[in-house]
Amino acid sequence: MDKTPKKVSTNREVKAKIFELYDDLFAHNGYGEIKIEMRILHRGQKEVILHFGKQYRFVVDYHPPEK
Repeated sequence: MDKTPKKVSTNREVKAKIFELYDDLFAHNGYGEIKIEMRILHRGQKEVILHFGKQYRFVVDYHPPEK
């Protein structure tokens, strides 16, 4: 198993990739699908996985809103 630490991304980078994938899908002459998956990691982070033929994985710092 690969123990290489993952690069921490920002929400802005993830959103930019989502928009890029949407534009690619919209321009495609046929059917396509985008799926977004999130899971909570330790140390105040979330993993965001974008499924679009292949997977794009991001680790993003997460600080829950205070109540």
